[in-house]
Amino acid sequence: MASGRDDIEALIALMGRLPGLGPRSARRAVLHMIAKRGALMTPLAQSMATVAAHARECARCGNISTQEMCDICTDPRRATGEICVVEDVADLWAMERGQFFKGRYHVLGGTLSALDSVGPEELGIPKLLDHIAADNVTEVILALNATVEGQTTAHYIAEALETRQISVTSLAQGVPIGGELDYLDDGTIQAALRARKAF
Repeated sequence: MASGRDDIEALIALMGRLPGLGPRSARRAVLHMIAKRGALMTPLAQSMATVAAHARECARCGNISTQEMCDICTDPRRATGEICVVEDVADLWAMERGQFFKGRYHVLGGTLSALDSVGPEELGIPKLLDHIAADNVTEVILALNATVEGQTTAHYIAEALETRQISVTSLAQGVPIGGELDYLDDGTIQAALRARKAF
């Protein structure tokens, strides 16, 4: 039978497997939770159990929710005719942090990659095209990462939408606000130069 210390060590080991937490950080987090058991650990355990039992992909966009469809897809105010296509849920949440975009999303779950045998079907691009048709979309914003795979995926989607009367745009890329040229990589400088505009 496991000792009480073994149970705590098992929790620390599990916490240490989370992104951004190593063994030391996990140990500090667990000790803090134990010290604040009533106010923190018990509600956290209950919340984790609920999410573990009910979390699923939104049937329409691929976001994570505890309902069949996420709050964004069920909000009638978000039916603006704009869909922002992102690689994963973390990108969707990053877009939502600023609360600038008022439309809806579609999560691909990755990018096209011949090396990894990820094609249009694996990414659910046909589902994206159905989503666009069903929602009477007028603009598709391709918010994919500025990697070779991300740009390949963006080009594929743009070509698939060529015959439809839909505006296809992408996020601007280049020098961030407060960025100094000396600290930027060559690709960022090149993208900024290509996307230059009248001053």
